[in-house]
Amino acid sequence: MHHTPIFVGCFILICSIVCYYADAGSGCSKTSPLVDFESEFEMVQHQLRGSFRIIDDCSFRVSNFDMLSGTDVHWWGAIAPDVNNFTAGFVVSDKKLNETYKNASFIVHLKKNVKWDQIQVIAAWDLPAASDFGHVILRKPNNGSAGSPSVAPSPSEDGNPWEDTGSISIAPTSFENCKVLADNYRVRWTLSTQDKLIEIGLEGAIPTTNYMAFGWANPNGSSNLMIGADVAVMGINEDGVPLVDDFYITRLSECMINKDGMVHGVCPDTIFEGSDPVGLVNNTRLIYGHRRDGVSFVRYRRPLVTVDKKYDVPINHTASMDVIWAVGPMKPPDAIRPFYLPQNHGGTYGHLVLNVSEHVNDCLGPLDAEDKEDQDVVIADANSPLVVTSGPALHYPNPPNPAKVLYINKKEAPLLRVERGVPVKFSLQAGHDVALYITSDMLGGNATLRNMSETIYAGGPEAEGVQASPTELTWAPDRNTPDQVFYHSIFQQKMGWRVQVVDGGLSDMYNNSVLLDDQQVTFFWTLSEDSITIAARGEKKSGYLAIGFGSGMINSYAYVGWMDEAGKGRVKTYWIDGKGALNVHPTKENLTFVRCKSESGIITLEFTRPLKPSCPDGHGPQCKNIIDPTTPLKVIWAMGAKWVDKHLSDGNMHSSRSSRPMRVLLMRGSAEAEQDLQPVLAVHGFMMFLAWGILLPGGILAARYLKHVKGDGWYQIHVYLQYSGLSIVLLGLLFAVAELRGFYVSSVHVKFGIAAILLACIQPVNAFFRPKKPANGELGSPNRILWEYSHAIVGRCTIGIGIAAQFTGMKHLGDRYDSENVHGLIWALIIWFMIIALMAIYLEHQERQRRRDRTNGRSNWVLGNEDDSVDLLGPTISIEGKESHPSGTMEVQLEPLRG
Repeated sequence: MHHTPIFVGCFILICSIVCYYADAGSGCSKTSPLVDFESEFEMVQHQLRGSFRIIDDCSFRVSNFDMLSGTDVHWWGAIAPDVNNFTAGFVVSDKKLNETYKNASFIVHLKKNVKWDQIQVIAAWDLPAASDFGHVILRKPNNGSAGSPSVAPSPSEDGNPWEDTGSISIAPTSFENCKVLADNYRVRWTLSTQDKLIEIGLEGAIPTTNYMAFGWANPNGSSNLMIGADVAVMGINEDGVPLVDDFYITRLSECMINKDGMVHGVCPDTIFEGSDPVGLVNNTRLIYGHRRDGVSFVRYRRPLVTVDKKYDVPINHTASMDVIWAVGPMKPPDAIRPFYLPQNHGGTYGHLVLNVSEHVNDCLGPLDAEDKEDQDVVIADANSPLVVTSGPALHYPNPPNPAKVLYINKKEAPLLRVERGVPVKFSLQAGHDVALYITSDMLGGNATLRNMSETIYAGGPEAEGVQASPTELTWAPDRNTPDQVFYHSIFQQKMGWRVQVVDGGLSDMYNNSVLLDDQQVTFFWTLSEDSITIAARGEKKSGYLAIGFGSGMINSYAYVGWMDEAGKGRVKTYWIDGKGALNVHPTKENLTFVRCKSESGIITLEFTRPLKPSCPDGHGPQCKNIIDPTTPLKVIWAMGAKWVDKHLSDGNMHSSRSSRPMRVLLMRGSAEAEQDLQPVLAVHGFMMFLAWGILLPGGILAARYLKHVKGDGWYQIHVYLQYSGLSIVLLGLLFAVAELRGFYVSSVHVKFGIAAILLACIQPVNAFFRPKKPANGELGSPNRILWEYSHAIVGRCTIGIGIAAQFTGMKHLGDRYDSENVHGLIWALIIWFMIIALMAIYLEHQERQRRRDRTNGRSNWVLGNEDDSVDLLGPTISIEGKESHPSGTMEVQLEPLRG
């Protein structure tokens, strides 16, 4: 026998009878047409719910009232629910509500000067914050307002059964029955036997990343109640939108699809069937959902008996049946499984026997979450301007509010955290009708118009701009700035939210900071001679935060920070070579000054590491994790619900990540998104190839193999090609320095390039100081012979080093941009220089053949061509003795004038 429900029912009946006779004896007239008007309170904040009934012209009764305590809460009346009329309302009763109410019932008397015809909305109102905890609309207003809760339209044919009173939809948070499943988890339901439906609401004081599940066990199943169970899985997604889906359990594991297409685990019914075009498989219908005060609430409807006999369990509303429930992390959809899927419930689950037709209400008071702050947090730093825009009010933290509110860095009215002594830069793009200012007034909108005083710390009517022409605003909080101020529009009340002013922080500790991709993680760093100190801070709540060095998740070096079960911050390093949990390999990097903390769910990790890891054993992936400050560091990030030190599974995979890497320029203190090869650098590479691959080698070949041509044509070609090549080299160098905004010599490519350019610049100087050429028939002076040797050797070494710079440049290109064409370009360079080498070999063979012909007297004599073919590295005497000519005739060699 269930004695508790019977006792509770009798108690409620007795209280109702007492209240009825108390009402009858109040002595107040009942002339107002609103007498006997009844409604449920719409929950807005502080878990307020209950019933409202007007007794007579001067009082009303509140029943089954739940509410978390506030600061200075009163019964409040207004003529309309829009923000301006609501905030201009008035206190209607002397009764205060400065306590936590648990299923309370009481009568409230209006002030003597308050009449019902003066009120269209009555609310529990927090005076200091001008905040609506919950309200009842007494009559339908003519104008609308913003800030209504997230109502998902019912996909059923009869639509949403809850009355729409115009400006704010009545939230269906009240039920006939309620059952406590755990300390932070409840199920509520209302049975409609006439329509053969049951409406169920689950509420839990759980993280936003968690799911709630409830359903019926298979009465013909095994001893394990979960196998074959029909459950509804629900939650609130990242955008604050409620969701629910019909699930079927075949195995105690996450939903998996085998290679053969077989589905097993805790999976949506629609996965088993492939689709659900007419709603025959998915029999849950979302009615309403919200996230308030750290509590998720979702209401859905399902038929007692469905046409789906395969995956749904029929509910016998008159019988006691086994039901199961669970709470745990929820995995967002991905390309393979486009559903929100429950992960391991982590031990938070249970079962009980329930008869839905029996009245039960053992939920005493509202759920009180430890972490009630769900609003996003934006932490300002000196180097990254905060982008201020305006957008629709979806989840404004302090209703009522206007239809349009302020966004900072794409977040709706976040809590802004600033540090004293650190200038805060705003880029104002909210529109000409929205002027930002920092004020001591919680409502904003120019407090002097309400005959209130305020202190303005920054901004004003001129602080407005649009995206095409933003206005910059700088505010420097100082030691006299209060711990809490507010950012608002000076033209409209309640568009912004709180500013939390704290002492010091990461921006003061680090020299540089940038926002990574999607503005969800801030990356800080300070360089020293042989090490780098790094910090990363998430901009939204998560179970862990990871940053990685690499172009993507695969082949990246990751640093993961999280809070362990004991609440201690941990930071571990990993090498990732694939997309699965088995591809995440722990490494042993030498990290020092390691810290990790979580503030309101925001993870911050810090560590110091050497630029070049120490590897005593000489192997391991961490040995290649070298940071070159002169080369852009590609940084990625990821966040997830949970991380463990050992035995990683797919449940530890990220729920959000960067869409592309950011190239962090460590020396410059800035960052840029990963992109294709810069056009200027492409021009630099082409110019260097033109010089080192065509012009300069062509000049050397001309000096070596074209001396047999009559005249000094070879010399003119040699000089033209060499000076042209050198000019293009210097111009290409200027292009690279201008694009990279600096001249750094740490990379191998730059070292080879500088060496080649210096040697190339020496050659014209060397040529200018060449010794005088000997006269015909004379031996060259020692200085002339030394010059010829040095000029030839330096020239050939220059070409060799220049070619090496070409290949190291291609490798640097691959490391910098991960270009898929680098491998092919390297092979093209190899083939090109092989062609030049083969051409030189062929010309060398021809030259040697020509000399042999001349020595044997078979060559045709051409005036001025004989000795010009002499190798600079093998100078010969240009006069032959008489013994070489038996006829006694001397052969005179006429040398052309050398340059």
